[in-house]
Amino acid sequence: MRIATWNVNSIKQRLDNVLAWLKEREPDVACLQETKCVDKAFPREAIEALGYNVAVHGQKTFNGVAVVSKLRFDEVTARLPGDDEDDHARFLEVVVTSGARAVRIASIYLPNGNPPETDKYIYKLRWMDRLLHYADARLRLEEPLVLAGDYNVIPAPADVHDPAAWAGDALFLPHTRAKFRALLHLGLVEAVRATTDAEGIYTFWDYQAGAWQKNAGIPRLGKTVRPRARLDRTGFVKSGRLTAPAVRCGTARSIAPRGPAPRFYRSRSPASRRHCRGP
Repeated sequence: MRIATWNVNSIKQRLDNVLAWLKEREPDVACLQETKCVDKAFPREAIEALGYNVAVHGQKTFNGVAVVSKLRFDEVTARLPGDDEDDHARFLEVVVTSGARAVRIASIYLPNGNPPETDKYIYKLRWMDRLLHYADARLRLEEPLVLAGDYNVIPAPADVHDPAAWAGDALFLPHTRAKFRALLHLGLVEAVRATTDAEGIYTFWDYQAGAWQKNAGIPRLGKTVRPRARLDRTGFVKSGRLTAPAVRCGTARSIAPRGPAPRFYRSRSPASRRHCRGP
């Protein structure tokens, strides 16, 4: 199963790019963030015409998440549990069936939290606490789980081009990083770091100072985390394994002078004899 995540920064402005990307890369499931439109304004028909099922949870102008899938949705749940008054469209969970096994996938747009001395950072930390409770409950079901999206977290100095420049930013503060580690300590792994320790793997570049040309990025803001036991034993589906995660920088280049860029993850069965096509 090929799973992708991409902060599209307005589905209306990026629709042509998203359609071209879906045609070229053909993910089985794609999680989108910052769609920035209400549900009825989402360009559902154009994506459905490519053979995808579409689930959306949007709001006007800000936020918004979606999941598009070649597999039928068994369940669709909007909103992260834990705060009935939170009206931000930042979380959408679906369940799809691959082979004989159900896979639970969530598209996540975690709050930015800046400026950190404001209520925005308090909201970010509380949202992360809710995500921790959600993930803990889902992991107890002992089923494949993928949490894909824009986490707005810089986990470690190796994940950013210039750590000092981000020292006071909400994405890099100790409390933010500690809560992300707590998520991993539940038994999850971040997909890219499960397969490589390489530096310079970024998904976001600023508009200014030639950041794209210099590869002066910030880390994998788009992340996919999944159960650690599944990485060692079964992957996304029974007898599968995680292979070939990749950041598709060329797509970001064709959109605008900055990221975010889409990211791909593949799970396949070792019993399959055909070669796994590159990301």
